[in-house]
Amino acid sequence: MTISKKNLTVIIVSFKSNYVIHKCLSTINQDIKVIVVDNANDKTLKKELEAKYDNVDCILSSQNLGMGAGNNLGIKNVLTDYALILNPDVFLYQHTIDELLKASEKIKDFSIISPISNKINNPNYTLFKNQNFDNQLPFEVISVDGFAMLFNLKKLKKLEGFNFFDENIFLYLENDDICKELRKRNQKIYVVPSSKVDHGGGFSVDPIFKYEIELSRNWHWMWSKFYFNKKHYGYFFAVKKTSKNLLSSFCKYLFYLFTFNRDKRNVYWMRLCGLIASMKGKKSYYRPNF
Repeated sequence: MTISKKNLTVIIVSFKSNYVIHKCLSTINQDIKVIVVDNANDKTLKKELEAKYDNVDCILSSQNLGMGAGNNLGIKNVLTDYALILNPDVFLYQHTIDELLKASEKIKDFSIISPISNKINNPNYTLFKNQNFDNQLPFEVISVDGFAMLFNLKKLKKLEGFNFFDENIFLYLENDDICKELRKRNQKIYVVPSSKVDHGGGFSVDPIFKYEIELSRNWHWMWSKFYFNKKHYGYFFAVKKTSKNLLSSFCKYLFYLFTFNRDKRNVYWMRLCGLIASMKGKKSYYRPNF
């Protein structure tokens, strides 16, 4: 079965994204169902979105679930065979979805297909070693970034032991993890060069919360990096992979401590805390404090 607009749902996980989510929604064809999962439990946002957009349902989460678990909640509420995961700071081109639909007619064995980022120097995919590809045609990849990825739900729900996003990961590498799990099951992931998106990159959350989000990102990046490597390659490989991060973060923390740069000191303290928590096997517990 190929994709149609009637058989596709867009899922957007938001958190303090009120300032940008309307621009994102304005680029989505109103014939397509959209589910917004709001991790900030913002009742005003829900009322506003559902009043303004006939195709939008907003699900409020009583707690901040993070990206992976938030997307899983959206997937549980999808009634269509396909779901397009988008970040709130992703904006579609006029024919982004049409090009994905066309590609689905030719690639019938995909588990994930993804549009391509308009930022050429920062590709949203990982190629196979020594891979050559035609940048005019869909090409298979190892993984794609999570800010825009279309799931073949009908196919994925039949995979034994596959539960979509790993909910242990609050933020970062959840997309690499799900792609790796699919590759283990010999599932195919494609990028469609004719389908383009503009990704703001790190602008999903209102800039007024910039510093607290910066602390959270640093904590979770290090936690997730260790967890991901431990999960797929073992504990000692993860230690080896992150040992330079541990030393660098500690040295920079001390440097900024003695130079009285409080903001930088706190950033590297958070990196240390996230990494050490993951090494100790603790859950990804840190949440932004607003």
